[in-house]
Amino acid sequence: MKDVRWFVMGDDDTVFMVDNVVRILSKYNHNHFYYIGSSSESHVQNMHFSYAMAYGGGGFAISYPLAQELAKMQDRCIQRYPALYGSDDRIQACMAELGVPLTKEAGFHQYDVYGDLLGLLGAHPVAPLVSLHHLDVVQPIFPRMTRVSALKHLMKSVNEDSGSIMQQSICYDRHNYWSISVSWGYVVQILRGVLSPREMEMPSRTFLNWYRRADYTAYAFNTRPVARHPCQKPFVYYMSNTHFDSTTKQVIGVYNHDKSKPPFCRWRMNSPEKITSVVVTKKPDPLRWKKSPRRDCCRILSPQKKATTLYLWVGSCQEGEVTEL
Repeated sequence: MKDVRWFVMGDDDTVFMVDNVVRILSKYNHNHFYYIGSSSESHVQNMHFSYAMAYGGGGFAISYPLAQELAKMQDRCIQRYPALYGSDDRIQACMAELGVPLTKEAGFHQYDVYGDLLGLLGAHPVAPLVSLHHLDVVQPIFPRMTRVSALKHLMKSVNEDSGSIMQQSICYDRHNYWSISVSWGYVVQILRGVLSPREMEMPSRTFLNWYRRADYTAYAFNTRPVARHPCQKPFVYYMSNTHFDSTTKQVIGVYNHDKSKPPFCRWRMNSPEKITSVVVTKKPDPLRWKKSPRRDCCRILSPQKKATTLYLWVGSCQEGEVTEL
């Protein structure tokens, strides 16, 4: 086959961010042997199958020369593993025979979870979002939408700056003592009090593991519990609209408050419930993944005590800029 560099595999319930697939694969020399993907979020699934396997639901890529080598021995190889469950499992077994290890990229998401992906997508790792899987078993990523319409809604942001989709940034409102987390193009969360970046970049357990237990030991990464105290519940603002402003050369996103009523809180501090919408401005950065990975910085623009709209700026950090209160 002419002009083919990679073969990419995914399931029928896998959604790929195609621009980010290209960004990831362009880092590697396609003339060499590469087997690129990621593990499951479920520790139990990885133990049952393999931590060395690229999960097919999250998707994986094989370079053309490696595919040629695989084609020469695959029929013999799969006959040696009749007990293995799926094609991704068998591919990994053949890769082991070829001696090619998995090159892990954190943006491929198997999502062996149930429930609400808010905790995971609101604290995405500093890596391009490449794929989403199992969207037929989790809740729609935007409330009060169908699964398909929620994905189409997300694509409004993807079309404006695919490289930055779901990238987290963290800032603090010094006047109100609020902690703010932006998952660009998806959601903004405001919490009363100060939560350190170390905690904020850890996904909150809004989801259940693949074996239907809310057990923090079941994940292959660190998580934090969903806040039980009514004053610590985050105020959630989902992306409502995104557009490019040709005058300022920036993408402007409007995030509206989820209509659920906040629980009663006795703390004597300003409540984010007065904020009905958040406007986030950001300059598109298609070359961001050509640089060393770093979380975006976030700044509050002209805070006003009685305002109902919060204005934020998100973008590359300046020299000496630190996320701190």
